[in-house]
Amino acid sequence: MSTAPAETRTGQHSLFGWSLAALLREWSARVDAAADDLPQGTRGYQLLTAVVHGNLPSQAALASTLGIDRTVMTYLLDAFEECGLVARQQDPADRRARRIVATDKGLGVLAAMDARVAAAEEELLAGLEPTQRALLRELLERAATGAGPDDDPCRTVVEATTRS
Repeated sequence: MSTAPAETRTGQHSLFGWSLAALLREWSARVDAAADDLPQGTRGYQLLTAVVHGNLPSQAALASTLGIDRTVMTYLLDAFEECGLVARQQDPADRRARRIVATDKGLGVLAAMDARVAAAEEELLAGLEPTQRALLRELLERAATGAGPDDDPCRTVVEATTRS
C-alpha cells in the first residue's frame, strides 16, 4: 500500500480504479483456487450459489442470470447432476419444464465452498484490521448497489471476471 499523502491519491491522481482492479484480480485468483475441485471452478461455484439462493426455477433462467450460453449451461448442469450436486425435477406448474434444485450433497458442498471463499477473502484483506475489513465490505456493497445496470451479484461477478 502506498505511503504517499492522501492528497496525491485523490482527484485526477486517484488509485481508485487500480485498487478495485487489483483486488478483483486477486479475489478472482483466490476463488478460482478455492473452487478448483468443482466442475468449471468459479463458474460452478456461481452456478451452485444461484441454484441455492437465486430463486431461479429453470435452466434457461440460470443461463440468462449467469450470462452462460444455454448449450454450455446444459453441459454444466449435466456435470453437476453426475456429481450429485443438483437435480432436475419436473415443475409441478408446467410438466414440460424442469426445475433445478440443489441436493443435500450440493448444499453441503456450497456451505464448504462459502467457508473457503470467506477464508480466501479474509486472507486477501489480512492487511486490514477486522473492523476495517467489515467497514470496507459494507462501503463497497453500499457503493456498488445501483452502480450498474444489473443488481444481480452473480451476473455482475461473472461479467467482471470473464472480460478480456
